[in-house]
Amino acid sequence: MTEQRYLPDADDVTEFEATATEATDDYVVLDGTYFYPEGGGQPADRGELSWDDGSAAVTKVRKNHGDVRHYVEDVEGDLPDPGDPVRGEIDAERREAHRRMHTAQHVVSRVVLDEYGAATAGNQVHADRSRIDFEPAEFSAADVERIERLSNEAIERDLEVTKAERPREEVEERTEEGRALLDLIPDHVDPLRVVEIEDFDYCPCGGTHVDSLGDLGRVEITNRESKGEETERIEFELRTA
Repeated sequence: MTEQRYLPDADDVTEFEATATEATDDYVVLDGTYFYPEGGGQPADRGELSWDDGSAAVTKVRKNHGDVRHYVEDVEGDLPDPGDPVRGEIDAERREAHRRMHTAQHVVSRVVLDEYGAATAGNQVHADRSRIDFEPAEFSAADVERIERLSNEAIERDLEVTKAERPREEVEERTEEGRALLDLIPDHVDPLRVVEIEDFDYCPCGGTHVDSLGDLGRVEITNRESKGEETERIEFELRTA
């Protein structure tokens, strides 16, 4: 079992030490990691693992029955043995871009739910762009402009972003209908990790996020398209404020 050490609120850590528990030609498993595994619409971190007589590039990270597998390429030297100390270094620039993008996605999703009653049906975060699918929704050009304006007004308030584990019962009571797909989270998962934007949004989420909305810059919506009956996709980027 790999401890996901970035949870609940250490998602700014990009260098760490851990112990190898398994190593194959394809992947390395550690007793604990700060690498984010792919999931929730957010790509996995990339970076490097190194040990006394070797190193490897981490190209993707995925969960597997409680373990987190760090898939490796360009391995130099022998792989670490179980019990060997391993140093991890995450691509900090890419991690920060994902933190900003994922937090911005929360802001836009909150605005659309509040103003149009449309839930987030899916999202995909990238370092340079992101998209969100909403339903039921049918946005006009004026609606898109309004969503962008209200999102940036929220960002300009520089609200605090906190990340903490909360009892599942509390989360179910406080999470507004349409804000999260709680029924997809197995009942045994308790507590739940919650990302809360001060006086603005409350959402169970395992992704990486900034600590303040002032770190985001400005949202710029670059495209809107229909993805089927009553489903609208918004694509956006972040610009320096």
